[in-house]
Amino acid sequence: MIVLHYTAMQSARAALERLCDPGAEVSAHYLISERGEIWQMVGEDQRAWHAGAGQWGAVSDVNSRSIGIELANTGAHPFPEPQMQALEGLMHAIMARWSIPPERVIAHSDMAPLRKFDPGARFDWRRLARGGLSVWPGQALPEAETGAGAFLAAAERFGYAPGGADNLEPILSAFRLRFRPNAIGPLAADDCGAIEALAARFPVDRARPTA
Repeated sequence: MIVLHYTAMQSARAALERLCDPGAEVSAHYLISERGEIWQMVGEDQRAWHAGAGQWGAVSDVNSRSIGIELANTGAHPFPEPQMQALEGLMHAIMARWSIPPERVIAHSDMAPLRKFDPGARFDWRRLARGGLSVWPGQALPEAETGAGAFLAAAERFGYAPGGADNLEPILSAFRLRFRPNAIGPLAADDCGAIEALAARFPVDRARPTA
């Protein structure tokens, strides 16, 4: 997989120093500055400490099954064009080298919805999907079942961790950060239609990987 993050720091240089500090116990394969500069800190065939606890589909050790890309961004401003262009070029190369399909590109918030929010509502996931670098629901399924149970079941088929009623809000929040960033309020029919479309088109574990 590829997992996308934002640094939540004031500058790319500060993020680079932290990611290279052994005492911080955090790392990533790549960091991209607002100006499009790319630093590689960990080999793509090596494990980086970028994802932490969480899961996507059947993969519970995401660090061992993913390449982490950090984007220099505080979380409160848009991602500049040079940074997005650099990201897209890097992703095309990584996905070709490792045969990563678009549905295996996720947000940090997707695999850890109880504790993470990055790369956040300002990140342009639809743009990545148009370029074949991620996925988008497309037309929502009008016949989709509604209600918390149906939403959570479809979310699990798409890749989100299994969630009971207590996990509805964090999973809904993570889903909306990526696919409906302007949505507010309680679970809606549009949420259910979109997640059903994603689950139908991109079920996460067609071949059930193990980790």
